[in-house]
Amino acid sequence: MTWEETVDKKRKALLALIPDQWRIRSDQLPAESERSVISFAEESNLLTAEELTITKLTVQELAGKIASGEYTATQVCQAYCHRAAIAHQLVNCLFEICFDAALEQANKLDEYFQKHGQTVGLLHGVPVSLKDQFRVKGLESSIGYVSGLGTVDEDESIVTECLRKAGAIIYVKTSVPQSLMIGETVNNIIGRTLNPYNRLLSCGGSSGGEGALVGFHGSPLGIGTDVGGSIRIPSAFNNLWSLKPSNERLPMGKLKKTVDGNESIPSICGPMAHSVGDLAYFMQAFLQQEPWKYDPKLIDIPWRETRYLEGKTGKKVFGVMAVDGIFGFDGIVMPHPPILRGIQQVIISLQKAGHTVVEWQPYKHKYATDLITAILFADGGAAIRRSIESSGEPAIPDIKQFLELKQPSIDLETLWKLQSEKYTYQKEYLNFWQQQSHIDGWILPVAPHTAVRHGDYKYYAYTSVINLLDWPAMTIPVTFADKEIDVKDMQYKSINDLDAKVYEGYDADIYDGAPVGIQLVGRRLQEEYLVGLAEQIGQALLN
Repeated sequence: MTWEETVDKKRKALLALIPDQWRIRSDQLPAESERSVISFAEESNLLTAEELTITKLTVQELAGKIASGEYTATQVCQAYCHRAAIAHQLVNCLFEICFDAALEQANKLDEYFQKHGQTVGLLHGVPVSLKDQFRVKGLESSIGYVSGLGTVDEDESIVTECLRKAGAIIYVKTSVPQSLMIGETVNNIIGRTLNPYNRLLSCGGSSGGEGALVGFHGSPLGIGTDVGGSIRIPSAFNNLWSLKPSNERLPMGKLKKTVDGNESIPSICGPMAHSVGDLAYFMQAFLQQEPWKYDPKLIDIPWRETRYLEGKTGKKVFGVMAVDGIFGFDGIVMPHPPILRGIQQVIISLQKAGHTVVEWQPYKHKYATDLITAILFADGGAAIRRSIESSGEPAIPDIKQFLELKQPSIDLETLWKLQSEKYTYQKEYLNFWQQQSHIDGWILPVAPHTAVRHGDYKYYAYTSVINLLDWPAMTIPVTFADKEIDVKDMQYKSINDLDAKVYEGYDADIYDGAPVGIQLVGRRLQEEYLVGLAEQIGQALLN
């Protein structure tokens, strides 16, 4: 069977899993020229009034209404399965569908509730979508490679197991880019995943399917992974809150990866949702399952409510990245006008709320960018190349460009040297923060742009440096690009070739209406305090 035949079989099988009554008629589909489909579910009358109400609730609200008996798990599951099916037909975001198994699980949860009068956990009956990396028994985990199709998982990832113990319902797995290593989501299996806010723009990556689905309210809570920005990028692009914890806080056991054992820069999993409260609720619910009992790499740290309350109360000091007096600039690639305006909006809101804002000078970010690239691609792309070539599929453009560079692999001694350099940098940056220890958390862009035009993601350092440091980070929705306000500076003089290419890519008309988010960084393993800080920023933005 050729790779094209394998893909055709997969696409047909995926479509067949969407019930006929949930398929959108051709005359109901929005025209390709219609950029935004974010309100399609509300305007199309395809969902019932009850389904619309359910799918706009927060995770906490869903869990509360199920626990009170106002909704059954089956009602909630049905609503989200229906909305996810619509989302896929509009933005192409699903790799795996298990609606029948999900409804069966929901029915069992309802039976338990009727019999015992209580829930099995804090996520009882709450549908949760998973990035394709997470194994679910009976489903595939291709991670964007055609060679990954046809193999069904017989075991589940530790995250999947813990979610089920908390009462969550797994109903879909979402799309990722070929190799997982780019900030967009495109592959040869289902093609490109689009942004529901503007289909001319990227949904982000590599947890892009999660970003698009949760952004469309086709899921109340998504779980992604992040090795260079893969949770934060799609969250910012789709107007979502997210948390990338420190390593050793949430389990990565039994996930599908291009190659196991590469832990120099560990991939980390975390939640993506519509409110900061839902991130706190998820962490509390998940950590109640004591995942450190199942993953030996985790530290035994339960949810610390006291630290969370400390973060969300009292006046704080926030650092904001700045170079040459320009807030939001890392000194390498200048952010587009909507991003700079979003940073300023956060600064003004925090100051009005009585918080202190100071400049945060980035420490050797160019060096850090080069270092993390060398570590992540220490094998010269050999594992990616093997995974692609084994099926005969072509490399997607971004990966093709990388493989054509023919970057040589490095020997073990060189890798050890890079790991030593990483530790030295981490220590230096920690000392840098200690010299400004009054700063509670620091703010910077997620990317130099909002949701980027397809195929135009060029610069990752705003997120990847944080992975190198292994500090927790969050995304916070701020505003939306406005072509009338966010005018391109035609007099801007770039400081390097990459900066020029990124800035030239800004078009106020195309980016109009795209979500603008920022990134908040905290100290290692202080996720509770960081979530509390983020809640303060969110409250300041509302006032």
